Amino acid sequence: MKAVEITKDTDTPALVLGDVVVPDHGPDDVLVRVVASGVNRPDLMQVAGMYPPPPGASEIPGLELSGEIVAVGSNVTDWKCGDKVCALVTGGGYAQYAAVPAAQCLPVPKGMSMIAAAGVPETFFTVWHNVFDKADLKAGETFLVHGGTSGIGTTAIQLAKAFGAKVIATAGTDEKCQACRDLGADVAINYKTQDFVEEVKAATDGKGADVILDMVAGDYVSRNFKAAAFEARILIIAFLRGPKAETNFTPLLLKRLTLMGSTLRAQPVANKGAIATSLREKVWPLLESGQVAPVIYKTFPLEQASEAHATLKGGAHIGKVILEVD
Repeated sequence: MKAVEITKDTDTPALVLGDVVVPDHGPDDVLVRVVASGVNRPDLMQVAGMYPPPPGASEIPGLELSGEIVAVGSNVTDWKCGDKVCALVTGGGYAQYAAVPAAQCLPVPKGMSMIAAAGVPETFFTVWHNVFDKADLKAGETFLVHGGTSGIGTTAIQLAKAFGAKVIATAGTDEKCQACRDLGADVAINYKTQDFVEEVKAATDGKGADVILDMVAGDYVSRNFKAAAFEARILIIAFLRGPKAETNFTPLLLKRLTLMGSTLRAQPVANKGAIATSLREKVWPLLESGQVAPVIYKTFPLEQASEAHATLKGGAHIGKVILEVD
């Protein structure tokens, strides 16, 4: 099969399309003929040597995909050959075939294209796990998400709004702020021209945000403390401004804040399967009704994976970048 591999033959790692063996699937897995694969920042980090796959996972990049099941493991009873699915994977999405734990598969939402479905798993699993499972965002609370036009951000805005939260988003241009509002954000803050701490305080009558989803870290850690309400929950899931920060932890104590972090890739299949079950029950009806939807910015053919990565790295995108595999 054709697959995108990370070559280290030069000083700078690069993506190349090559021929590799179709992966074996285990008794609890399905083999999927991949139609499309989502591109995510962890893929960029893997190419840079900063985010290696967990032991036993495919070295091929790609953490989410859509496609058709062509073989099922002996223990699999919920899926059959011919089923159209989208799935979260620990690697291997940039290829014509991928072995996927059956528990991490979900049906392609009714009425949704396979291209759009490829942009669902990574962001919807991540947002649901962090914002709703870990932080327990409730209707009527205020939710702040940084990077509102990223794949995570566009998903978080829609889901938080759909479940009754007041949504505040930050973005780097006025155009991106308008995109956040179009997706349902009550307030959008241009972090380059506005102080998001002051704007969050103003939008909440001085109370602050109850749940904060942060992909920036760095100096945002201390600023999040200031923007948080009493007993707020703050989740850090990425480090766009670096993994280190110097901060005053006094607000953490005085405001009784909860600071959390998580990664999804290395979690056990059972954990990811539980998230998939919750998504199918609570979010799939919203996707099938069109109340929420993945935002697709641009698609590239599989052989242009490097160009897709450059687009994501450039930061001008609003929503997801997708590779068309078939």
